[in-house]
Amino acid sequence: MYIDPHIHLVSRTTDDYEAMQKAGIVATIEPAFWLGQPRTEVGSFKDYFSTLVGWERFRASQFGIVHYCTMGLNSKEANNIPLAEQVMELLPLYVGKEGVVAIGEIGYDDQTEAEDRFYREQLELAKEVDLPVLIHTPHRDKKKGTYRSMDVAEEHGMDPRWIIVDHNNEETVKEVLDRGYWAGFTIYPHTKMGSERMVEIVKQYGPERIIVNSAADWGISDPLAVPKTADLMRKMGIPEVHVQMVTYKNALAAFSLSGQMHEDDWLKAPPIDQTKKMGGNSVLRGGQVPRVEGPSDRVEN
Repeated sequence: MYIDPHIHLVSRTTDDYEAMQKAGIVATIEPAFWLGQPRTEVGSFKDYFSTLVGWERFRASQFGIVHYCTMGLNSKEANNIPLAEQVMELLPLYVGKEGVVAIGEIGYDDQTEAEDRFYREQLELAKEVDLPVLIHTPHRDKKKGTYRSMDVAEEHGMDPRWIIVDHNNEETVKEVLDRGYWAGFTIYPHTKMGSERMVEIVKQYGPERIIVNSAADWGISDPLAVPKTADLMRKMGIPEVHVQMVTYKNALAAFSLSGQMHEDDWLKAPPIDQTKKMGGNSVLRGGQVPRVEGPSDRVEN
């Protein structure tokens, strides 16, 4: 079994869901993020947040995957200050919804004053609602931005054990682990972190507090990056117990701090029944045969 703890499923197809389920992915976490171009109205954030806790959660269940999400104002859109202020008023309405396992992904992009302001405000929100934090580290000047993210979190009295610092690389991993944070790694084609590099990091640092994800989104990305990386780890001699930690157990341990994520959510999930609808809507189209499983179709883990 695998967990992909950072994947943007609103961008993925039902074929992706089917392939993920067949590959052993039992649960996913979808962080709120930007859509490739800036949103201009707070209502678009409201509808997006509603999709994360509503339709997408239902859609995943129709393919045998338990869907969770994180809520937050992403750093790229924090620089539109009037709009960001409206989003911050909206967030408290969503952070307590079923399936919300963290505040995120938040942090820095260009490392501006506005980004710093709203990052700090969301750290305080996480403390108020007792949720973990998922930090997005910047693509540019990553080392500086990663260290700054942790420095500010500590200024706010945050417990590193409740923070997942994501998008790490060889330049940042040691400091993140040394300071007691969870270290997330995005396996993304041609950029961020490849599977081969991930193997070397686990060999060097071990499996403690290391989490592998795909961050698959609307760009060129792979929703099967987690199971593929696990397979490569096995081929390269990483012990199975270590593979399970970085592709399943560590993500469960980190995000279950929310009280919203439990292993029984998928171990005791009801069989797939694609005759179900949400608000009258189905994942199927006319003429498609629904997948309906009975108890005999379930495979015991």
